Amino acid sequence: MNKYLEVSKEVAEALASGKPVIALESTIISHGMPYPQNVETAIKVEDTIRENGAVPATIAIIGGKLKAGLTKDEIEYLGKKGVEVTKASRRDIPVLVAQGRDGATTVTTTMMIAAMAGIKIFATGGIGGVHRGAETTMDISADLEELSQTQVMVICAGAKSILDLGLTLEYLETKGVPVIGYGTEELPAFYTRKSGFKVDYRIDTPEDLAKAFKTKIDLDLKGGMLVTNPIPEQYSMDPDVINKAIDTAIAESVKLGIKGKETTPFLLAKVKELTGGDSLASNIELVLNNARLAAKTGVAMSKLN
Repeated sequence: MNKYLEVSKEVAEALASGKPVIALESTIISHGMPYPQNVETAIKVEDTIRENGAVPATIAIIGGKLKAGLTKDEIEYLGKKGVEVTKASRRDIPVLVAQGRDGATTVTTTMMIAAMAGIKIFATGGIGGVHRGAETTMDISADLEELSQTQVMVICAGAKSILDLGLTLEYLETKGVPVIGYGTEELPAFYTRKSGFKVDYRIDTPEDLAKAFKTKIDLDLKGGMLVTNPIPEQYSMDPDVINKAIDTAIAESVKLGIKGKETTPFLLAKVKELTGGDSLASNIELVLNNARLAAKTGVAMSKLN
């Protein structure tokens, strides 16, 4: 494994000494935002994790190496290359590594590499899920399958509201993935705090999140835990505005024949355009909010260990 996995000195030392480490994805850097906002946000998220007592480990594939913990220069590199970097899911890892190429990690691959490195908690924006119309397209994110088999807690602002949230929850239930609402009984919908769908359990403190996940690990139950953390009230968008933008973006993607891994980046970019950039501002704030909760949960979990 050491032949392929490269853990930064800071992350390795933190793991060895029992300090909390929080994984971060890199698709948000290369595909989620324009340069230089992508780099500025990535650094700000890392700083937020440090301010809350944990060590950040931004994850990516660079030059064929699975990296857990990036330098600022490596984050800048990914940010400048942007969409030239392959959006890497589970199926892409062996080819990218064998060919010495770069890959920006999705929720799926970030979970995988975090687990390889021994990192148990991961903060992101929103997970992928079952796409609208999946009953005919079979477009279901690999994130859901990874949650069913990789033992990492994923803290997010819910599933992206471009998805079919009801079917996403049904899929997670079938796969045995507990869906937790942090301070809420309702699934947050990324840009908005409410969706009309119920989560499995409400948990109100980082300490109780840590206890629940440590119990899952102690019982050796396969798979992760999904913690959905609502976007802060002041940054939550008007549901009517965001849903109208999503419907328009989906209609355009169908018209243009956009499919597969290109779907989510197209829809998010279109929604940003239709909302005058408000969705990007909300995206940044919800990621920072998730980073804070992840760090606090990591600190609580390190005390249990």
